[in-house]
Amino acid sequence: MSSTMPKRAIILAGGKGTRLRPYTVVLPKPLMPIGEFPILEVIVRQLVRHGFDHITMAVNHQAEIIKAFFQGGAKWGVKIDYSLEDKPLSTMAPLRLIHDLPENFLVMNGDILTDLSYSNIFDEHVSKNNIFTISAYMREQKVDYGVLEMGASNHLTGFREKPSNEYLVSMGVYMASRRILDFIPEGKSYGFDNLMHDLMAAGQPAAVRRFDGYWLDIGRPDDYMQAIEEFDQMKQRFLGE
Repeated sequence: MSSTMPKRAIILAGGKGTRLRPYTVVLPKPLMPIGEFPILEVIVRQLVRHGFDHITMAVNHQAEIIKAFFQGGAKWGVKIDYSLEDKPLSTMAPLRLIHDLPENFLVMNGDILTDLSYSNIFDEHVSKNNIFTISAYMREQKVDYGVLEMGASNHLTGFREKPSNEYLVSMGVYMASRRILDFIPEGKSYGFDNLMHDLMAAGQPAAVRRFDGYWLDIGRPDDYMQAIEEFDQMKQRFLGE
């Protein structure tokens, strides 16, 4: 399915999942079930299928529950270990706590349902020697109202009935080179947005790789219900089993 190069993935699984309340009061968001598996187990199964042999979960909120579920990864035939934040560090700062990062590694959120080929993005990033690669998805946002355009004299100059706009958005799946660690401060909160601005300022902007398959960020209750429904219909597509 992919090259034989060892592949390492870092899954960011430390958030509180506040947008998914009340579900996440009891369970950490990455352990919310879709079908018979938690979303994080779906991701682990996908990574293993794409040749990843070492997964590190960056955990914080309800870390013990995640550790108890995945343990060392033997059930899935992969090495799983954990990096514990003692305070919330946003998305990129937790990487500074992992001291054995390889030259290139995948970084992703633990609440994504997608059929992206993780091995393809890994191999492409390595072959192009990118400092950072962002998986991106075209999202359409519809406005539910008639949009008025008004001139200086308070008269209508234009009108659009329920227009829609397209945006290229980050999927929360990235490939990174160890070189990004030079930009990440020790022990303080530092996010994806901080890193992107700093890389651009340094003249080393991230590469953007557009993906046209299936992607859903399970952030809100309606996204979660959609994930449950669509996972059931497309299980073969996600798990290849």
